[in-house]
Amino acid sequence: MRLVSLLPSATEIVYALGLGGDLVGVTFECEVPAADRAGKTVVVGGTDTRGMTPGEIDAHVRAQLAAGADLYTLHADALAGLNPELILTQDLCRVCALPSGHVADALDHLGCRADVLSLDPYTLDEVLASILAVGDAAGVPERARALVDDLRDRLAAVAAAVGDRPRPRVAVVEWTDPPFTAGHWIPDLVRAAGGEPVATRPGARSVQVPWSELRAAAPQVVLVTPCGFRLDGAVGQAQTVAEHFPGTPVWAVDADGLVVRPGPRLVDGVEAIAAVLHPDAVPAPPAGTVARVA
Repeated sequence: MRLVSLLPSATEIVYALGLGGDLVGVTFECEVPAADRAGKTVVVGGTDTRGMTPGEIDAHVRAQLAAGADLYTLHADALAGLNPELILTQDLCRVCALPSGHVADALDHLGCRADVLSLDPYTLDEVLASILAVGDAAGVPERARALVDDLRDRLAAVAAAVGDRPRPRVAVVEWTDPPFTAGHWIPDLVRAAGGEPVATRPGARSVQVPWSELRAAAPQVVLVTPCGFRLDGAVGQAQTVAEHFPGTPVWAVDADGLVVRPGPRLVDGVEAIAAVLHPDAVPAPPAGTVARVA
């Protein structure tokens, strides 16, 4: 089956299901193994935000949305030339990826008959269900079930390790300028890791909040998880966030690798957060995933 992924998390699901050889099209943000990259066509482009500050990125996004402009560009002719059979897309967030409606309109215009599967999870359980949906659509349901069973086993292992321990209050700063508190599945990750999420929006979109609201929630731990900045960038931002929470442990997190992309690696995120909250109960996280800041 010829697959096209229009969002990074779907690409991760495809590879986790052993379907990397079937993947012919990706976005400019998708992480593809170096050995496979030459065989993948980039069908979605966008603004390269490397070198931009969080405030500059926020201003760019707001200006584009206010003007009714798209944040991503679908290379429709390249897509049609791939002759895809299944396209994985989303309607979850205009800031994160191309909406599925744009894809459907382009396919109608081009006369392309590919199936389109929109992945729009808002909770951790829905993320796991989306893996099953991809497996079904791609003709490998048994692989998807095995993968999800393994992920659930890992979640159960964390739950068993931290279940009898006090749950520290955890605030998650998903963006720092302006500050956004976390929504969607991220509160589920904190809870699965043995924490009590505060000032979050479980199962709903993340929202901008004042620092005073985050402080008023009296967190005992603060996680800084800015999308697109990896750990090094998150560390710099977490140092600024720490100024708003004197005396509270503040941790930077590789958000792309652990918390913001709704795919299999969210369970890595649960394990890493559990190691932050309960370091004597679970193994230490891999190097380069989390870091405490002064």
